[in-house]
Amino acid sequence: MGTPSSPRLRDHLAVCFRSGDAMRSRSVSDVVLWGTVDVPAPTASLLADWEREMSIHLELEPGDVEALPLVRARARWPDYRHCVQAVLDWTQPLGLHEALASSEVALMACRGARYHHDAAQYGGAAFCNLFLSEDKGLDLHFPAADLRIPLRPGTVVVFDTGQPHAVIKRLGNGFDAANFAPGEDCSLVFLSWELPIEDTAVGDALGIRFDIGPSPALLRDQERLWLNGAPASVCPASGRWCPAD
Repeated sequence: MGTPSSPRLRDHLAVCFRSGDAMRSRSVSDVVLWGTVDVPAPTASLLADWEREMSIHLELEPGDVEALPLVRARARWPDYRHCVQAVLDWTQPLGLHEALASSEVALMACRGARYHHDAAQYGGAAFCNLFLSEDKGLDLHFPAADLRIPLRPGTVVVFDTGQPHAVIKRLGNGFDAANFAPGEDCSLVFLSWELPIEDTAVGDALGIRFDIGPSPALLRDQERLWLNGAPASVCPASGRWCPAD
C-alpha cells in the first residue's frame, strides 16, 4: 500500500453537503490512500464490449468521465466478484471494509480527465476507485497533495471528493486534450464506490473535520465548495483553485 500523503492544504477549504434534511460543512483532505491489488484481467469479449460502448454510445471526448452499464457487464464478467473482494480485502486494515461493503458501486470510463473536484455532487462522500485497464501511460494526479499515481491494472485509490484531481499523461505537466486525440488508445475503465464521509472510519482515515463553516446562513440548500469564504472552482488545465463562475 502506498504511504498516505500528509495534509498540505494551506487555504481554508470547506465543503457544504446535505446530511439528511440538514446542511453540514466539512474540511477538505488531501490525504490519499492508494495501493495495488491483484485482479483478473477482463476477458477479450468484455473489453470489446466496453470499447463498443465507449465509442458508439458514450462517444467519449478528451477529459470526459462517464458511466458504463454495470448490470450488463456483470452478466459476462465471471471475475467481477474477485475484483470486488480484492478491494474489500485491501480496505480491511484501513478500517474501511464495512463502509465499502455497504456502498453503491458504479462502472466508469474516462478518456483522461480534466482537473476537477466532485464535491458539488458528492460532497458527502469519498471515492474508492479500482482501475481495470492495462497501463496506458496515464497518471492520476492530485496537485494539492503533489502526488501522481500510475494507473495500472489493480490500482486502488481512496480520496476526498473535494480534492482536485485529473487523469493526465505520465510525462505531462497538466491536462492537454491533444494528448487524447482520436486514434489514441487512452481510455480507462474503473469501478468506483461512494463511501459516506460521515462514517466514522472514513472521516478518520481522511482526517475530516466537520461543521467548520461557512456560517449556516451561507449554506442554504446548495452543495458546493468554498475557498477562504468564497465559492471556488478548479482550472481544468492546471488544477489550480480559481473563483467560481
